[in-house]
Amino acid sequence: MNTRIDTDCVIVGGGPAGLMLGLLLARQGRDVIVVEKHADFLRDFRGDTIHPSTQQLLGELGLLDEFLAKPHADMQRVMLSWHGTELALADFSHLPTARKVMSFMPQWDFLDLLAAEAGRYPGFHLLRSTRVDRITHDGGRIDGVVATGADGSLDIRARLVVDASGRDSVVRAAAGLTPSGVAAAMDVLWFRLPKNGDETYPFVQAGAGMLITIDREEFFQIAHVIPAGTWTGSDDDLTRMKERIRSISPRLGRLATELVADDVHLLRVRLERLRRWYLDGLLCIGDSAHAMSPAGGVGINLAIQDAVAAARILGPALERGVPELAYLRRVQRRRAWPVIVTQTVQRALQRPLLSTTRPGARLPLPLRMLRRHPALTRLTGRFVGLGARPERLG
Repeated sequence: MNTRIDTDCVIVGGGPAGLMLGLLLARQGRDVIVVEKHADFLRDFRGDTIHPSTQQLLGELGLLDEFLAKPHADMQRVMLSWHGTELALADFSHLPTARKVMSFMPQWDFLDLLAAEAGRYPGFHLLRSTRVDRITHDGGRIDGVVATGADGSLDIRARLVVDASGRDSVVRAAAGLTPSGVAAAMDVLWFRLPKNGDETYPFVQAGAGMLITIDREEFFQIAHVIPAGTWTGSDDDLTRMKERIRSISPRLGRLATELVADDVHLLRVRLERLRRWYLDGLLCIGDSAHAMSPAGGVGINLAIQDAVAAARILGPALERGVPELAYLRRVQRRRAWPVIVTQTVQRALQRPLLSTTRPGARLPLPLRMLRRHPALTRLTGRFVGLGARPERLG
């Protein structure tokens, strides 16, 4: 059975960017369909950081109290331990936001919050367990997608298709848009370690490699940065990983002794972006337009800011009809600069994040500057917490 559906905007991908854009367009009275290939959001996401700017947006949407009622952990300052020497990397306490903290929340809780709020608007439709098979054209313009859902094939025609389905997007590939990449020097290994009592660790531990430790109350979620292409999952790799962890943090090293290879998940870091985010009838946002390094957890923040800018620029155009290319171009012009700045900083951080030194080695120059001039941590806090170009609803 092939069902034809007409809508103002079809959004491919029910992640942070897709759901936020769907919510904002529905608030403006637009008819929106979000196509999500999974049945729910209960997957082992790694992007669980909710930045101060995103929490400010939730406040503008009237969702902050509901957000805070969900289990979460707050961090006012990002702390680093370099061979046992502790210093602040970023301080959010002086940001011009209602909440001056970065919060950690399982991404499925955050997405459930957005989906529930969007569902209050009659024009919002979330199609779960629905896979996009191909895009459709009307002459030279992309005018929709063909998807497969639980009840068969769907022919969804729209004034605009927005691809928010991530860095491995089939929609982007089908449209012939290919990102240009910057060679990434690192990969990230993710795993969980047991938590015993009230033990705590600095968020970042570095000097002999790097560990990021996120306290999940019942366990620690660990990110371990390694040189790109060096993890195969072999027993030897696992042994070397445990040795590195012990050299960075002996206490965490003791917790890691029982890890097996299946406990470790590899994230291959990619720094890439499209030269052009749009075609006639199609706009890419979030990781589909620009894949980010996990450094600073800023990928979600940028994706949500893309969605806010797109809704503000394209909402009125969708009300009038099919958005002209000039409107799609305005979205890219608005958001490309902060992406370029952020990726440039992330690329510069790759070497320090991978550095291995002996205990007692001198702090790298950027860390010495932060230690000598603590006020600089307000600037790094602003860059991480707000982004290079924050977005507002109005």
